[in-house]
Amino acid sequence: MKMLSSGELEAALRDIGARRYHRLHPFHGMLHGGKCTKGQVQAWALNRYYYQAMIPIKDASLIARCEDSAVRREWRSRLVDHDGEHDGDGGIARWLKLTDGLGLDRDYVTSTRGLLPGTRFAVEAYVRFVREKTLLEAIASSLTELFSPVIIGERMAGMLANYDFISRETMSYFDKRPPQAQRDSDFALDYVKQHAKTPEQQQQVLAALEFKCSVLWSMLDALAYAYVSPGHITPGAFVPAE
Repeated sequence: MKMLSSGELEAALRDIGARRYHRLHPFHGMLHGGKCTKGQVQAWALNRYYYQAMIPIKDASLIARCEDSAVRREWRSRLVDHDGEHDGDGGIARWLKLTDGLGLDRDYVTSTRGLLPGTRFAVEAYVRFVREKTLLEAIASSLTELFSPVIIGERMAGMLANYDFISRETMSYFDKRPPQAQRDSDFALDYVKQHAKTPEQQQQVLAALEFKCSVLWSMLDALAYAYVSPGHITPGAFVPAE
């Protein structure tokens, strides 16, 4: 196992995204290409809500175990991005505008009663990963944000063009995410390049990103299994009206 240069480590991370990021999942091809029913879009938004809601919990746990005040200050911006500065502000509130616009009852969405078990297990595995692994691995797992601006651009263009039940206002969550993701991934990438000082640590960084890609991929696997024909919806999970 050889030590990678900074450039080689970044190239290896980007290669993981090129091969494993969930924009390659067939369900996303359906979603962005206008091939989903309204019920399938509702199921995606409802299940993805749990991921959005747990991100600040994940980030707070990272901050709680970080002894470097500079890193804590940087990471606090992620809490504000998702939780906002007041009620009705932030990424979670904007995601609920999406589920509202899709006709889902807000109390039902936030209760998470309709989640697929696969969604719950994947998201909670990610939260545990960040709580239990090294700080270097926890930060590295956030590097899927390197690839999110591309998928967001595809999502905005495809869904606005293909679904008459989607509006720019209901998709407002995605307007602010590309610059936030760029800022966050720049910091995390610089951090891992500076702090992965051995070949073993570099491999941990790469494995952490692979793990996070698997979390996102498995969430879509669960959606596809449950809601794409013939469909096998778990008892108790959301059942679309159409």
